[in-house]
Amino acid sequence: MSKAKEVVSMKARLLIGLALGLTCLAGALALLVGHGSVFAINGFSDNQELPLPPLAPIANSGVSFIVRGLEPSVRVAPDGTVYVSSIRGVPGGVDVHRYFATVDGPPGVGSTYPFKYEGQPDNCGIFDASQGGCANNSLDPLGVGLGGGDVDIAVNYPTSGTPNLALVSLTLAPGITGTHSTTRGDSFSPPNPVVALIPGDDRQWIDGFGGQNVYLNYHDAATFNIDVQLSSDGGSTYLAGFGEAIDPQTFPTAGGIPATNSANVAGQIKADRSSCPSRGNLYQVFVAPDSVTENLSGGAPRSVYVGVSTDAKLGLPAFTFTDTKVFTGPAGAQNQGAVNLFPALATDDFGFVYAVWSDNSNVFYSFSANQGTTWSNPINVSFPVNGGHANLFPWIAADANGHVGIVWFGDDRAGNSNDRAALEPGHPASQGAACNSGMTCMQDWAKWNVYYAESVNGHDATPFFVSSVISDHVIHRGTISTGGLGGGADRSLADLFQIAFDPQHFANVAFSDDHLINTEVSGSDNGIDNPTSRRKVRANFTHQLAATAGSVVTTGSCAGSPPPPPPGAEKTTGGGQIASQMPGLTANFGFVAMNDKPKASLSYHDDGATGGSIDVHSTNTSVPSVTFQGNCSTFKGDAKVNQKLGYKYTVNACDNAEPGAGKDTFFISVTGPNFSYSNGGFITGRNIQIHSQ
Repeated sequence: MSKAKEVVSMKARLLIGLALGLTCLAGALALLVGHGSVFAINGFSDNQELPLPPLAPIANSGVSFIVRGLEPSVRVAPDGTVYVSSIRGVPGGVDVHRYFATVDGPPGVGSTYPFKYEGQPDNCGIFDASQGGCANNSLDPLGVGLGGGDVDIAVNYPTSGTPNLALVSLTLAPGITGTHSTTRGDSFSPPNPVVALIPGDDRQWIDGFGGQNVYLNYHDAATFNIDVQLSSDGGSTYLAGFGEAIDPQTFPTAGGIPATNSANVAGQIKADRSSCPSRGNLYQVFVAPDSVTENLSGGAPRSVYVGVSTDAKLGLPAFTFTDTKVFTGPAGAQNQGAVNLFPALATDDFGFVYAVWSDNSNVFYSFSANQGTTWSNPINVSFPVNGGHANLFPWIAADANGHVGIVWFGDDRAGNSNDRAALEPGHPASQGAACNSGMTCMQDWAKWNVYYAESVNGHDATPFFVSSVISDHVIHRGTISTGGLGGGADRSLADLFQIAFDPQHFANVAFSDDHLINTEVSGSDNGIDNPTSRRKVRANFTHQLAATAGSVVTTGSCAGSPPPPPPGAEKTTGGGQIASQMPGLTANFGFVAMNDKPKASLSYHDDGATGGSIDVHSTNTSVPSVTFQGNCSTFKGDAKVNQKLGYKYTVNACDNAEPGAGKDTFFISVTGPNFSYSNGGFITGRNIQIHSQ
């Protein structure tokens, strides 16, 4: 999602459950063309619908939500367990399906998996418990759910035991609900509706690292920076670390101050899980305007950026990112460049990084062989298989050494995916309206399928991709909106779908589909080719049965390292505690600051502050000042205090000895409107270090 003009309308899609879920609303488009195994053609299983109940009644109201399965996320744990989550829309909650072969049984006809429905772990509230129930209904006395606007899931990679499954779901207010399962989805922790530090959030993503660490990113509502938080408890809370993915040098081009700025569209965050020196790096993809001038004037988000954090691996409560521009689309129309929901990112087992995005007509691919410092020239991966048509919603997975899989939606004709005249002839400019004449205009509409491109040499100078259709039926007809609810195109399939590789290096794909009429809802069937018929929107699933691009390479050399900082560059890191302003208590801090392209990240918390508890986080709304003198560093910048902008901080930290506890010093002062705070002294626990080049 993003922010200005068409991008503003994307925020409105968080209300999709209310806007599209009530029984009084007209349905979306669909077509049943006929199913059949495509294994002999492209090596994938039959497509299968992941079943959900037709309605979710609101208790004692006489009104029901129509249940939908939108924007499916898919992950495969290292033990081979497949998870698929999908949204119903706020406040309808999210749904989870699981396939664990040991318990759930062998594949069925067409190699389809016997998924187990695991209910609604974000606490649906409006869903009848007899139909599957909620993970924990005690937090939901009013029958209003704790999520459903967006969902993402992540799996962890422990050295032993059952891999953790984390889930986050969006409510917008208060924010993001987090929960996790250590029983492969059979039970979840009590949903925590305030895992984000900032209320009123936007499109969140997560990724797992190690046994219990989970990284969460989302848009900061006040600045539209991309906030990143770390959970060290599997996804119950996200308080172990903090950073902002848009660095202070890039913020004027991609940030949301003032509110009229174009700002950015945030894609997923990915952690490097390789065994290489890059292990623990964080990567954040986003699209934004190409310049400060374009951002201020509401220009198109036409450039792709990737933020890289190499200090997240230090385990400190704060970390920084450095942003690199990957690609710049042509100036002009709003749909050129990359703002076509969403840019996506992947890392492989040797530290190489991969990005994909769409300009509505093409799906582009680029890779980095030096930890996100530089990127290859983009490759158009959709052209060989569906050139000249609309291609959008790309997603990417990577593993092994250069093994890459990319999925997207593609139609059968030229024209922008939002263009009703080109893609929906005979249809007035209103979603769900009747044909201009007769009841069968959908016969002539654009037909959409799921495409897959695979490479086993994804970081070679000239990667080779094998591409094919992997949907065994037409999944949708007509337009697909890339402009949020503010546009006039069809949003029945929402804004994304995903791919994940399993331990055998096979692709698992979950996608939304509305090819069926929802005959389970009374009065919905007005004919298969009639746009007034209500469509059945469900997550569908298919998985790869045979390699399509050749042998996967599992040996080789690690990706290269980024260039070292220039001579004279200095960096300071630290974390620990100092005495609170209130005797007997302690204040916690963590920071990273550097003078090469000056940047700083600070996290500070004092429950014993005079006047009440304070929480201080740096913000990249201006470039900080970072200076070094002897064994001490001083850095200054903008801050939020208790999640509110308008404050300034100054930190002085001294590296006096090894180990630092009881010898290193940390001093902080914070000022703002009618506010002043200062504290400091010798640290207890951990260490402060100055690193010089």
